[in-house]
Amino acid sequence: MRALFATSTLLLLLCAAATPAYAGGKETNCTDGVDNDGDSVYDCGDSDCKDHPACKPDGGPENTNKRCSDWIDNDGNGHTDCDDRACQRPGITVCKGSWDLPKKTNGGSQTNNGNNGGNQNGGTKKKKAKPDPNARLLKPGMSLEELVGKGGDKDGERNDVLCSDGIDNDGDGKIDCEDFGCRYDPSVTVCQGTPGFRFSVVARAEATYDFAQEQANARFSRIQLRALGPIPFIQDSFFLLSMRFEKTPRLTFAMFQVPVGKHGLYLNINSGGGGLSTTLVRSAHKRLLLDPAFYVFNAFQQGNGAAVELGGPIDKGGRFLFRAFVAGGVGRFSGSVGGNFIADDNTNFTWTAGAQIQMNLVGYYSRWDTPFIYTPLPSALSFFIGGKYDQRAQERYPAVNLYMFARLFGRGVFIAEAYGKRELEFGNWQLGYNLQVGALLISKWLMLAADFGQYLATEFDSVPASLETDIRKQLEETQWRAALHLYFYRNIGLLSVVFSDRYVQAAFGSNDTVNLRELKIAAQYAF
Repeated sequence: MRALFATSTLLLLLCAAATPAYAGGKETNCTDGVDNDGDSVYDCGDSDCKDHPACKPDGGPENTNKRCSDWIDNDGNGHTDCDDRACQRPGITVCKGSWDLPKKTNGGSQTNNGNNGGNQNGGTKKKKAKPDPNARLLKPGMSLEELVGKGGDKDGERNDVLCSDGIDNDGDGKIDCEDFGCRYDPSVTVCQGTPGFRFSVVARAEATYDFAQEQANARFSRIQLRALGPIPFIQDSFFLLSMRFEKTPRLTFAMFQVPVGKHGLYLNINSGGGGLSTTLVRSAHKRLLLDPAFYVFNAFQQGNGAAVELGGPIDKGGRFLFRAFVAGGVGRFSGSVGGNFIADDNTNFTWTAGAQIQMNLVGYYSRWDTPFIYTPLPSALSFFIGGKYDQRAQERYPAVNLYMFARLFGRGVFIAEAYGKRELEFGNWQLGYNLQVGALLISKWLMLAADFGQYLATEFDSVPASLETDIRKQLEETQWRAALHLYFYRNIGLLSVVFSDRYVQAAFGSNDTVNLRELKIAAQYAF
């Protein structure tokens, strides 16, 4: 016991000798980065500087390493430096700590780099953090999201898939998490902190009013849980598991993607996404009108149980890309991994095979990108053209899909999609199309969107003896919608008002039309 006491006493004396004595004075300079009075805190962290002009909040955002480590509540929201959630965004490194330091990958991609900063509330003097090299591009009042497309960035990598493939998809010299879009767009999760498995949530609550039924309703309409990230031990790979928890828990989509060779090719195995439309592969929070225009897909893109896809760039610059796929299943896919839905006593094996070419004529666009605009972005113009053959339980048909995406003047979006097919079993033509426009009215605050489209079909040359569900739901339709979106938290929190007006064929073979109108108010959040 005496030895322990003596040892403790010696340690305390050594610590006291090594620590500068508190002089009892005041901080003489509040901007020199020096602890002038020896009380272990300095500059604006010292209470002596609380009235100094340099330590007063200026009302600007917490958006750089410097502003997240200056001991000032710059935006006046009651949270200082690393206690402010704004300092946890991509690109801010001073709050990462030193226990989880970044590592460079073999492909050259890199996560946020920085030293220990952490929260300072009067503790020991903090280390100087390595500044964000892109901070020089920030002008007063700018947010990190506004760096996308500037400083040599071509805005061609801005989703989890492209930000984890180890490829410089847009040819701007920055790979994956080094790219501005991957680092600063908060919808990209694989570059937050060090790469690893990520857990993501998409939630939507909505209130609706049905004018035809004169009925109101309110509900949580969507709870989507996702796990995503690199596949262990496979460089530049990616996986995604998506679950829905609206009526019953079910795994609705699974995707595993691995690189093939060294030129950007990939092999993708998924649970039935083998189709031509780019709309259906995007997550629910990346749709301008909140829900897809189902009349464009119902007759053309029926589900499969499993699909294999090969794709990648055709040229070195990533301007031209291709994908080819095969998919199949038994019966009609139910939308759940591991399940089939046989409603019509028809267990014929269904399959599809097809291919698609993408052309980035101006800028870059990926089918995984969101069409929403939060801050002005570079112009882009991209075309997709694809064809496939589908063998369904009752139908056989070749189909063609055309898709165009245009981003204009930094604030406008125009999207056009058309799907057409020739049904061979019963002999008719079918067409579905949708036109969407969007405009960022107030940067970081307000966006307007609208769409119009139709599904049209000719008469069958020979009417089938029995109409199974896939055919009975092919009803002619005309629809238009308008939406106003308010960004209540960056570009991942959205408050929307949507009005839809539909004219739908009453029943298959009928000449009657039903008018359906609905007003929807929805709050949506994704993280």
